[in-house]
Amino acid sequence: MFGGLFVVIAGFEKAVVTPETAASIGRLHLENSLALAGVTAVLSNLVSNVPAVLVLKPFVPNLSDPQRAWLVIAMASTLAGNFTMVGSVANLIVSYRAVDRGITLASGPTLG
Repeated sequence: MFGGLFVVIAGFEKAVVTPETAASIGRLHLENSLALAGVTAVLSNLVSNVPAVLVLKPFVPNLSDPQRAWLVIAMASTLAGNFTMVGSVANLIVSYRAVDRGITLASGPTLG
């Protein structure tokens, strides 16, 4: 599964990351650390944190401070990976193992 993520992301980069896409991404103001962290967190919970970082990879060198950008992406993707079940491949592995052992996982917050 993990290896497949790299194949899919490489295909995504070749098929979707065009100059027009790069211009659209530029309008998200990724120079701003909060904007970059927000985009990274949302993307990390949509496609998982490792693919999110790989998707953002082509845009980082064009930012004014790539080193800072990488630190923000590392922080945001790591934290975002803990927000939802699909935020990280590790979360999925643990949840499937738990279900296999008969543990019921809640679908959302429970009261009391």
